Amino acid sequence: QKGHVLPQTVLYIADAETFSGHEECHEQKKARKRNSKETAIALEKLLPKRCQVLGLVTPGIVVTPMGSSSNQPQEIEEGEAGFALLFPKIDGVKIHTFHFSKDLKNRVFDESKFAEAGLKNNPDLRVVLLFGYNSWKSGATRFLHQIVNPLNEKSIILAGGQVESFTSLTSENTNAQPGDACGVVGLAFSGPQIQSATVLLDQDVADERTAEAAMQRLKAANIPERNTIGFMFACVGRGYRHYKTKRNMEADAFRKFFPNVPLFGFFGHGEIGCDRIVTGNFVLRECNDIKDDLLHGYTTVMTLIHLGSTK
Repeated sequence: QKGHVLPQTVLYIADAETFSGHEECHEQKKARKRNSKETAIALEKLLPKRCQVLGLVTPGIVVTPMGSSSNQPQEIEEGEAGFALLFPKIDGVKIHTFHFSKDLKNRVFDESKFAEAGLKNNPDLRVVLLFGYNSWKSGATRFLHQIVNPLNEKSIILAGGQVESFTSLTSENTNAQPGDACGVVGLAFSGPQIQSATVLLDQDVADERTAEAAMQRLKAANIPERNTIGFMFACVGRGYRHYKTKRNMEADAFRKFFPNVPLFGFFGHGEIGCDRIVTGNFVLRECNDIKDDLLHGYTTVMTLIHLGSTK
């Protein structure tokens, strides 16, 4: 008998050209511009109704082609590309989406919303992937700080970046369109079996040797590689331009040290993350009095998320 595993949470990311490209309209026999909302709705119809869906649009994509986790990850900086990660129900792991939008009437963010989103008073919280959207809007940077700073107090992994927009967030019922304001969406991973670590590749990482040195730091975290996903959040200013026309440098460096871990992510307009390596007993170091600087530009954040062993 064949069994089917239904996704409970889906993260999909596509480049802007894929979501606002052209398609042929047979009635008019000419191309018309696709609406990103139409594309998002068509994708969501393929998924179970109760599935949590988070969809993002970014300038470029990092993806490991389907078929095998050992396939070569690719940095696709131009052209149409996208991927979807489908997370089934996993024993001992809870994955949920969240959304905080900037309140135009209130300059101070109500931190009680963190508890509602499972980001506060949650001892099993391990990883938060954060994505800011409409970062060019007035007050967007200040709002992102209001979200990131309280989370920076916790001994959790924080990673992500600034995207063009979000197209799907089916966990909430709202009439507000993504273009109306700025805000932050994301995924929170909770569960005692989750292990994670991140490294930051700053502007000084500009050749194969220094890129591989960063991956060695990540490897030193000793995160189990089975049932593990890699995420790469890079600045649009990096890629082949940063490495003097050599393409796929960072994805290749990742694969060298993690040949069986699939890598996904995007090129965006700002990065969130820092070096956070777990200790030998897989407990994150306690944050000291000096907070980590989590918001960057012209960098790359590499993240590993281990979802535990399967029976």
